[in-house]
Amino acid sequence: MAFTRNGLTPAAPVADNRFRLRIARKWTAAEGIVAIDLVAPDGAPLPAFTAGSHIDLFLPGGFTRQYSLRNDPRERHRYAIGVLREPGGRGGSAYVHDRLDVGDALETSTPRNAFELDEAAPFSLLLAGGIGVTPVLAMAHRLSSLGRDFEFHYCARSAGRLAFRDEIEASPFAGKVRFHLDDGPPAQLLSLDRLLAYRPAGAHLYACGPSGFLDAVVARAKAGWPADAVHREYFANSAPKAQADQPFRVTLASTGHSFDVAPGRSIVEVLAGSGIDIPVSCEQGICGTCVTRVISGEPDHRDLVLTDRQRADHMTLCCSRARSAELILDL
Repeated sequence: MAFTRNGLTPAAPVADNRFRLRIARKWTAAEGIVAIDLVAPDGAPLPAFTAGSHIDLFLPGGFTRQYSLRNDPRERHRYAIGVLREPGGRGGSAYVHDRLDVGDALETSTPRNAFELDEAAPFSLLLAGGIGVTPVLAMAHRLSSLGRDFEFHYCARSAGRLAFRDEIEASPFAGKVRFHLDDGPPAQLLSLDRLLAYRPAGAHLYACGPSGFLDAVVARAKAGWPADAVHREYFANSAPKAQADQPFRVTLASTGHSFDVAPGRSIVEVLAGSGIDIPVSCEQGICGTCVTRVISGEPDHRDLVLTDRQRADHMTLCCSRARSAELILDL
């Protein structure tokens, strides 16, 4: 990615789509959440990003973790993230909380966006649950800078878990934000029935947060919001795995080579075993890195990133499988 701004050269990559950045600031943003600002070591501008984007952190020990960018996309001097400590996680969040400090260097990816904002929509409804506030906050910054109409509802278990509240209340869009606390008075609790009962003309809905929160939003929105106007981003794929995976075959359209995918193995694993590397990141079907076009066959979709329209001819190779005996992939 080559560009210049104000005569400055952008941060130099250390490998394809990887950059080495420095932690310029780290602080506690709420109970169980730390905030981190990443900058180029030489102060150079960073690759641009759009609201809803995330980056990968490549942590020691082979951990790769995705974190949404929460700051104003007009900023080019930093990538700002928030990280929730997950006691039942695989160790990535604990490493960020306990081992990283100001001045440490990290390798990150360039920003990617699987949760894109429709900047032309006449109205946007933003819903955040817990740490799901991070990409939604970037969306609020962007919509505010464009002068678009929107509402921002932020839900948390308690006041102590409302990350970035001071920043939000000091922002130009503070008047558009409503806070909803699980342990607060009943009158301030979020009512999805009331909020989603009416869809303003052309409005789009964006939601990010825990799986239960998102499932409730999507289920309620189905009553009056078209599917292509409802956008959501999960932070983990908690869908139960099928008990009896069936074997199937994948064929690469470019070469005609076929590979058998046995139960318990992913398409990515099988292809990697034959020297065919598919870019992956989350390996849970939530980031979109491995999305591939399907030329023929019926996928068994197990991701949480593709829309119904995208699923008609695309699939995630890290976790999804096949309902048909063969898939022909655009590879």
